Amino acid sequence: MARRNTIQRSLVLEAVNKLHCHATADEVYEEIIKEHPTISKATVYRNLNLLSEMGEIRRLEIPGSADRFDHITRNHCHVKCKVCGRVFDVDMDFVTGLENGIKDTHGFDFTGYDIIFHGVCPECKKWQDSVQE
Repeated sequence: MARRNTIQRSLVLEAVNKLHCHATADEVYEEIIKEHPTISKATVYRNLNLLSEMGEIRRLEIPGSADRFDHITRNHCHVKCKVCGRVFDVDMDFVTGLENGIKDTHGFDFTGYDIIFHGVCPECKKWQDSVQE
């Protein structure tokens, strides 16, 4: 069933594309209310979910933190800064076929995977270096 495009959905997609930062739903909401203060948080959340289901944006589930929404929909890897919690793209070819190496599937039918590296971003590293001096 085709879904009709709504102004609210367009606003949410525009905000995700504008932010370019693997934004949380709250960050997307904060961006939208700057110019459209009457939009509800529930509307933003609902449209983020719908846009990710439609493949217009990518939902990135980060264990231990809020889901992020990415304007890049192709498979790619990420890194999460263990200091500030921000998420960045990793510039590398996406490794395909990892599920073929699983020895015991425990009955799962695998549908995909996300690779998330952990590290310290340049900004936090600079801050840590300045504190240590």
